[in-house]
Amino acid sequence: MIRMNVNRILPLLLLLVLFASCSRKYKVEGVSSVTSLDGKMLYLKTLRDGQWITIDSAEVVHGLFSTSGPSDSVMMVTLYMNEEAIMPLVLESGKIEVSISNSQLTAKGTPLNNALYEFIEKRNALELKIEELERKEARMVLDGAALEDIHEQLTQEGEALVKEMNDYIREFISTNYENVLGPSVFMMMCSTLPYPVMTPQIEDIIRTAPQTFKNSPLVREFLDKAKENMKLIEEHQRMEESNH
Repeated sequence: MIRMNVNRILPLLLLLVLFASCSRKYKVEGVSSVTSLDGKMLYLKTLRDGQWITIDSAEVVHGLFSTSGPSDSVMMVTLYMNEEAIMPLVLESGKIEVSISNSQLTAKGTPLNNALYEFIEKRNALELKIEELERKEARMVLDGAALEDIHEQLTQEGEALVKEMNDYIREFISTNYENVLGPSVFMMMCSTLPYPVMTPQIEDIIRTAPQTFKNSPLVREFLDKAKENMKLIEEHQRMEESNH
């Protein structure tokens, strides 16, 4: 029978644990072609209890910046210059390559950042197509098409693009319900509303969402406020109807 020396094994196990924790590090390597960023400090901040907390910082030197640290948990952060938000990032284990130019912002190299910026790219492309419809309308008018025909065609195209955009956002959020991207993109979508309110799109996302998603602090706060607002709107409508 082989007897194992516990005293010899324990240090080995501790070393393995140490290596495992040391290997879970994030490294952000950035390139910037925006000259106004040179010599400036950039900050990685995360939102906690309504406050932006600085997690890390780096100075931009000759268009380059880098920072690294332990990655105990996956965290959604925003890259800031002073009080100005530049772009969202997922702080996760691995090498995150950030590129900043006047025309584009990207972060890639780790799974969640790749997914996030693929999503942002596709959403931006759909938004451009929707904006393009206005220019298309002007061209069709100049080409002498009947206004009624133009309106009908562009309404159909616009509705199809909006549906494609909404379906894509819903699919992305539902695919990422269980990680930081789901709640974060949900909040990005909700931030375009004038105030928290339950839209058919939001109800659709929430209907199939697991409890972990609904319990995410920002999502829970939004839903609570949206439900309160819906009650106020309903009460207001009832009062309006009773006055008529």
